Amino acid sequence: MNSDSMISQNVKPPKETLAKPSAVQLAAFKEQMAKLKASLPAGFLKEMQDNRRFIQKMDPQYQEMVLRAMKIEAATCNGNTMLNQLLNQQLADWDADLFDYVFNWFDAISLPFYYSIIYENNSANQRFGVNGEYTQTVIKTFKDLKRFWNIQTNGMVMVPMHGSTLRDRDKLIKTYMNAYIGINQKLAEWLADGVLSLLAQYPQLMNGDHPIFTFNAYSSPGFNLPGVGLIPPKIIMGDGIMEGYTAIGYGDIAPQAILAHEFGHQIQFQLGVFTDENTPEETRRTELMADAYSAYYLSHARGASMQWKRIRQFLQVFFNIGDCQTTSPGHHGTPNQRMAAAEWAYNLANDAQKQGHILSSQEFTALFGAALPQILNH
Repeated sequence: MNSDSMISQNVKPPKETLAKPSAVQLAAFKEQMAKLKASLPAGFLKEMQDNRRFIQKMDPQYQEMVLRAMKIEAATCNGNTMLNQLLNQQLADWDADLFDYVFNWFDAISLPFYYSIIYENNSANQRFGVNGEYTQTVIKTFKDLKRFWNIQTNGMVMVPMHGSTLRDRDKLIKTYMNAYIGINQKLAEWLADGVLSLLAQYPQLMNGDHPIFTFNAYSSPGFNLPGVGLIPPKIIMGDGIMEGYTAIGYGDIAPQAILAHEFGHQIQFQLGVFTDENTPEETRRTELMADAYSAYYLSHARGASMQWKRIRQFLQVFFNIGDCQTTSPGHHGTPNQRMAAAEWAYNLANDAQKQGHILSSQEFTALFGAALPQILNH
């Protein structure tokens, strides 16, 4: 990816990044960007997208929803859910050029996640939420989940994903250099300055805090990243996904439920549940299992001890966020199948002869495997 010829045409951000530009200023910015695009090497933007190291790291259920909201991917089923409506409202004042800049030019939609997966490697002194409003809830839930499930949690971290990454030039530069193959220092600086320019020119981006940038949660095993080092087992909680559910009335349960689902994947990593198969059936199996882990913890008397009626209300929304790609390797199961998996787990906790007894992760996983054929019939 040769970029030296374009560095001199860098679009520098104005010093006052929060002032709303005039229509004339915005038009001039767009004209400048159009000229720059015409000067780029053929296929440059596509090459940058194709060279993402973490192209498979976004959770499909959230990624698919974001792509549809951004009109990047067509809807294949009913998208008229509360959360879809909210995202559409939040993106209503974005024009086609802004979508292009955010998604194609600078891949800004991915940067907060990439920074978190590479550089946020310690749970200490973290805040969750744009203003830290979810910090107490998610830290307590993470502590409770580690107590509830009998897995090894030493070295496991839970970290946030903040849109504020987009207004930190140094973070942007090192993220571009390590999340993409072939981006050198000069190009990374150019791209970072371009992102800062976008924040300055488009108040719709909320100076990086627009929920669309952090509308994701993710669980990852530990791995070694060349040039960076060892990345620990990690759960990432995005500000935007928690903010979205709070906006539609589920702030009392969504952070705990999302975290419990992602923690379920950590259980699977340790038990060796995942296989090398990249098929809809295999993804559906592991995702339905994570739904079950979550519901078991949320409803168990020694877990979150939440009322099933309220859990079910949330899950009806959560399971209808639009996972319609039944033939996609990222398919999570139909809403009915996901609810069946959760209800199975609730009944397991509620009908237990020894009330208060917590099944081991091994016992629970074996029981789920036996119940899966019935769950899939829904």
